[in-house]
Amino acid sequence: MNHYFRQDYLRVPDGSSLYFQVLGEGEPGMVLCDGLGCDGFAWKYLTPYLSRQHRVLRWHYRGHGRSGRPEDSRRFGMLYTCEDLDRLMDAAEVKQGIIFGHSMGVQVALEFHRRYAHRVRGLVLICGSYGNPLDTFHDSTYLKRVFPVLRHLVERYPARAARLIHSLLSTDLAMQVALSVELNRDLISKADLAPYFEHLARMDPVVFVRTLDSLATHTAWDHLPHVDVPTLIIAGERDKFTPSWLSRKMAEHIPGAELMLVPLATHTATLEYRELIELRIERFLRDRLGVQVPLPPRLPPGEGATPS
Repeated sequence: MNHYFRQDYLRVPDGSSLYFQVLGEGEPGMVLCDGLGCDGFAWKYLTPYLSRQHRVLRWHYRGHGRSGRPEDSRRFGMLYTCEDLDRLMDAAEVKQGIIFGHSMGVQVALEFHRRYAHRVRGLVLICGSYGNPLDTFHDSTYLKRVFPVLRHLVERYPARAARLIHSLLSTDLAMQVALSVELNRDLISKADLAPYFEHLARMDPVVFVRTLDSLATHTAWDHLPHVDVPTLIIAGERDKFTPSWLSRKMAEHIPGAELMLVPLATHTATLEYRELIELRIERFLRDRLGVQVPLPPRLPPGEGATPS
């Protein structure tokens, strides 16, 4: 078992302070890119799995988790995010990595490959889109139409918006609605989902809407045919945030891409089908990249972990 752990902050030239963690040792490095409004909840099981044999870099976007906001409030968007990741890989001593993206992280991973292809050895794209997510949320353009109004209200009344969002997301009702409408309550535990709501309830809503605005106008569609590294795409067949047809479309346009459609899974597939996805990633790393991710050591009969 690889127990190396480091956490630190990197101050980038425009003054932003970016939080990151490095777990484990071994090349190639594994770089995990979150979704919007997330601080790592989707990687709960994949992180310890990958860090047994490899250096894993986890990080928080500007204004997310433990990372600070830039002094210039306009400095949100894909350009800054990719520059931040390039600098963080240097800080974490990851010369070239396999870039994992979940949700918004898929856009980050694809754009990072466009700008810093020499730093990317492979891509694992999970439950995300190549771009313009407001156009396809719930297979509707409704969110795209109402978003300008929502952004205006948040920008004009940030303190009120923060209080309202915190009060709504801190209730059990928000969790129950998500489990009933967006996710599969039979496959995910409240304990796995709670960190997402806790983080979102604390997050500055202005950061959220500005980051979402930058995503809404970004697309890597034109770059898909130029992705020249092994790519695995994983989709939940019942994902309403990023419908699975987007993953099929990506797989058709990225040369040699592999596609895994997970039955019954939703936007939180990494938490719902952890073992199935781990095995699929292991096969991809072994067969396409020559990378070994060993199974945990077998314990003698009668021995095992004591439940906590």
